[in-house]
Amino acid sequence: MKKYTYTEEKDTRSGFGEGLLELGKTNPNVVALCADLTGSLKMDAFAKEFPSRFIQVGIAEANMIGIAAGMTIGGKIPFAGSFANFVTGRVYDQIRQVVAYSNKNVKICASHAGITLGEDGATHQILEDIGLMKMLPNMTVINTCDFNQTKAATIAIASHKGPVYLRFGRPKVPNFTPKDQKFEIGKAIILNEGKDVTIFATGHLVWKAVEAGLILEQKGIDAEIINIHTIKPLDVSAVIQSAKKTKCVVTAEEHMRNGGLGDSIAQLLSMNFPVPVEMLAVDDKFGESGKPEELMVKYGLDTTNIVEAAQKVIARKQS
Repeated sequence: MKKYTYTEEKDTRSGFGEGLLELGKTNPNVVALCADLTGSLKMDAFAKEFPSRFIQVGIAEANMIGIAAGMTIGGKIPFAGSFANFVTGRVYDQIRQVVAYSNKNVKICASHAGITLGEDGATHQILEDIGLMKMLPNMTVINTCDFNQTKAATIAIASHKGPVYLRFGRPKVPNFTPKDQKFEIGKAIILNEGKDVTIFATGHLVWKAVEAGLILEQKGIDAEIINIHTIKPLDVSAVIQSAKKTKCVVTAEEHMRNGGLGDSIAQLLSMNFPVPVEMLAVDDKFGESGKPEELMVKYGLDTTNIVEAAQKVIARKQS
């Protein structure tokens, strides 16, 4: 098992903020819009440095999406930011009609996704956003795992033509991916090559998968661990090749089981190379208030759950 280490924990929303600021310095067409959450999304540095390229829309997400779509007609590259719940669920019709249907070059940037939003509770902890976004034609869906990857993804999507949904979070998590990484949309990252089971993880669950891999190694299980940072387009080749090698799969995500990464992978494999699949995700429930780590344990999204799922799916394969 390849060893990964980190020297600090950082929130992924700060990676977005730094990436946006860097874009502002290098690309004059990049503009930013926010729905009254500038500090929470770490967009304040961009707003201070480039006040003429920043629009504080207020608590009016639908208007924000409409303004952003209009700005693309003039060649601007708008980054529209808010909490994931408000910038998807509250404003889905506008995204569908004026962004996805029209294939507008809008970057929808969503912080505070999943249950790791913590104490704010179920009304803010959206667990359906990936499903909502991936079902839209023309939409690219990205869910990054740490600060460095979020910064790199933020910079990369400015060069991508078409709508993007970039999902990140509030809590501080291990920052373990390379600082100088090149982010490739739709290209999975193999963190560890293995032969017994494949673990496909996304977002905050990637580090949990790395931890699980070390525990599995101690149990004599060689896990292949793959970081799926792009939910759509899915890296079809990487998924199928790994499944053919290990012949059993675990998926791990901080999202509802319905409509998430596991859904996409199971659908792909059922049509191309059927193998046993175990999915770690929230099972048709809303979140609740609590400390992020405690919620991850309660909803079955911690390291131990990944280890147990890997053992279970291997047993299914062997039977």
